[in-house]
Amino acid sequence: MTTVEMLEKVLTDLGRTGDIEASAIVSRDGLLMASDIPKSVHADTFAAMSATMLGAAETAILELKKGIPDRVIVESRKGKVITIGAGPKALLVVMTPPEAGLGLILVNMEKAADKIKGLL
Repeated sequence: MTTVEMLEKVLTDLGRTGDIEASAIVSRDGLLMASDIPKSVHADTFAAMSATMLGAAETAILELKKGIPDRVIVESRKGKVITIGAGPKALLVVMTPPEAGLGLILVNMEKAADKIKGLL
């Protein structure tokens, strides 16, 4: 099994968590590495902007001398986007509906991020 196939399996397993509509593994530079994203979403733009959001949050928090952010959560009336680090090379991003509870999603994202770290 190739690395890309193993990354895709991580996303497939994560997708079994209720309320995850889409997910992606993105390089810290914003390049799409693997995804489970509907065709209606432009995956490359989604990947690039997710990395930009986390990078901006990291810069802001570091400037304030408050450490490194664990995650960035963006909420709108139509959904949520959650981005977390997955080691020094990657990010894990998921989209959920607006009413999604984040407890189980965040726990499973952390587990998936650990698997990604081990693969990259």
